[in-house]
Amino acid sequence: MIARIRGILIEASLTEALVDVGGVGYLVFIPISTFDKLPKPGQETTLLTHMHVREDAMQLYGFATIQERTLFELLTSVNGIGVKTALNVLSCMPVSSFCTAVTNGDVKSIKKINGIGEKSAERIILELKDKIAKIFPETVYQTPQAAQSAKNPAVEDAVLALEQLGFKREKVLKIVLDIAAGLDKKECSTENLLRKSLQSLNK
Repeated sequence: MIARIRGILIEASLTEALVDVGGVGYLVFIPISTFDKLPKPGQETTLLTHMHVREDAMQLYGFATIQERTLFELLTSVNGIGVKTALNVLSCMPVSSFCTAVTNGDVKSIKKINGIGEKSAERIILELKDKIAKIFPETVYQTPQAAQSAKNPAVEDAVLALEQLGFKREKVLKIVLDIAAGLDKKECSTENLLRKSLQSLNK
C-alpha cells in the first residue's frame, strides 16, 4: 500500500498530477482542492495517497491533507459511491462544509454535487453521520445554532458549564438558545441561563 509520495511535480491539471519520485513518474488523481495547493512544476511536493486496486488497474489518488484523504475513504465506503464521485465531492465542497451538511442532514446541499442524487445523498447521511461526528467532531458544532451561540458569550458559557456537568452539547445548545430567545437582554446572564436550563433538563 502506497500511503504517501514525495517528489518533483512534473505537471498537473485539475484532475491529476504527475510526480517524479526517484526517476519514476507516478500519475496521481486529485480533487481540485488538492490542485489548488500544489506548487509550480519543477518544485517538490508531498501527497498523501490512497491506492485503489481493481481487477484491471491500480490507481493512486492524492490529497493535500489528511482530512481530504479521510473523507475520500469514508465516501468510498458508502454503497454506490465510487472514487470519481468521492473526488467530485472534494472538488465541489470544502471538507468542513460537506461534513457539516452531513451532520445537519442537509440533503439539498449534498445532492447539488455532480453524481449524487437525492437517494445517494440520503444514503451518505445515513451511513456517515455518526462516523463524521467522531472523526471530524468540530463539524458537529458548525450549525446555525452554534453560530448564534458564538454571538452571545453568556449562551456559550452556559453551554460549556452544562457540558462539564455531563450533558451533550447538541442537546443543551438548543435548550439554552430557546431560553435565551424568550428572555430580555438584561436577564440573559450566564447564571440565569444555566439555572433555567437545569430546570428544563431536570423536568
